[in-house]
Amino acid sequence: MAGISCCCSSTLSSTNNLGTISLRFNGGKRAKILSKGLRINAEISYVNGEEAKRLVTEEGYSIVDVRDRIQYERAHIKSCRHVPLFIENKDNDPGTIVKRQLHNNFSGLFYGLPFTKPNPEFVQSVKTEFSPDSKILIVCQEGLRSAGAANKLEAAGFQNIACITSGLQSVKPGWFDVEGSTELQDAGKGGLVQVQGKISAVLGTVLICAYLFITFFPDQAEKILALFPSS
Repeated sequence: MAGISCCCSSTLSSTNNLGTISLRFNGGKRAKILSKGLRINAEISYVNGEEAKRLVTEEGYSIVDVRDRIQYERAHIKSCRHVPLFIENKDNDPGTIVKRQLHNNFSGLFYGLPFTKPNPEFVQSVKTEFSPDSKILIVCQEGLRSAGAANKLEAAGFQNIACITSGLQSVKPGWFDVEGSTELQDAGKGGLVQVQGKISAVLGTVLICAYLFITFFPDQAEKILALFPSS
């Protein structure tokens, strides 16, 4: 028998080779996973930034930052361990080269982030620093990578895991001691987003489209530029 407690007020169940699995939603923020068949008694808590601060200061949670190297260097909590869930992809096979170029022309140019791949040593790296019963607060920028990292660690036997629901972008200045060149909530901003501020969504798209047009249609771009008088 396995159970998961989350929010809402309904119950779902299904049967597989481990027996019946029930999903019960009862209005809490805490997702609890119990599996007698696998001898797992793991708990993943999803908390806001203020509650995360309390877990660290009052309950002794250790912070694991799973962001990529660039975001971590922009800003990170002083006491954290950096174990990236994704690492920079420097592979040079033809498929990777094409994907990396597409990335660099879009999200790389827009957000200033590297082209990455899953870190195959993520779980093992955490295991070398923490025991399965350690209290761990996993953080990332938006909350998605920390949720993925929590699932990996829960599957590996870690029993006390917490994540900040909306990531470090929701943490207010002053809640944690921070190192880096910016505030935690701004560490995901780079490239055109950082330069253009509030108009980045529109102007960034225009610049990227112009760049791609010049790249793929240089003759047409030259004709259009010729229509404008030189200074």
